[in-house]
Amino acid sequence: MARSIIVTGGFGVLGQAVAEAFVAAGDKVARVDFVATAHSPLAGALDIGGVDLTDAAATKAALTKAAAEHGGLDVLVNVAGGFTWETLEGGAIATWARMQSMNLLSNATISQLALPLLKASAAGRIISIGAGAAIKAGMGMGAYAASKSGVHRLTEALAEELAGSSVTVNAILPSIIDTPTNRKDMPDDDFSKWVQPAAVADVILFLASPAARSITGALIPVTRGG
Repeated sequence: MARSIIVTGGFGVLGQAVAEAFVAAGDKVARVDFVATAHSPLAGALDIGGVDLTDAAATKAALTKAAAEHGGLDVLVNVAGGFTWETLEGGAIATWARMQSMNLLSNATISQLALPLLKASAAGRIISIGAGAAIKAGMGMGAYAASKSGVHRLTEALAEELAGSSVTVNAILPSIIDTPTNRKDMPDDDFSKWVQPAAVADVILFLASPAARSITGALIPVTRGG
């Protein structure tokens, strides 16, 4: 039976790859994004654009629409987020608040609102995108790493909170993902060592599968290129 999937940040490179993988598996996919319109269409997907995931009312409306269209919700994949490289001395404290909002509060808001739907599923899943860079932050990575570390702690805490339910909660911790933006920002790096979006999608599909039913509260590094 086809499951109902929501992918936040579904209009971006990674979100697109994840949504495509679920569609290819025969699932019903809704892509939710802050951007109003997807740059790359995805046949069969329900696109809900212009959603600020830190706005509870807007987020609930998107959840309600997706659940009504696809018959509930089985899997929530939290891809939406942002990145900023900025030193503390030369930067702005507002950047720290922006990273927390984009990466952590967006994740927490939709996860909280989705819980009734996910708990009604026979095998609910929350899968979030953390960051390998949040394990040890390098220079200029403080604001970003702090927000992604928050995603890691949310994953662990929520997994324990839902231990008696049908819902598992896990996070993927990629190293550098091979995207056009990253190639532009780091043109001299060795792209062959970067993680492919499709490879991240493969891990997410596994965590969403029945085979991963006993995995929860895990922070899973995804670091191999090729």
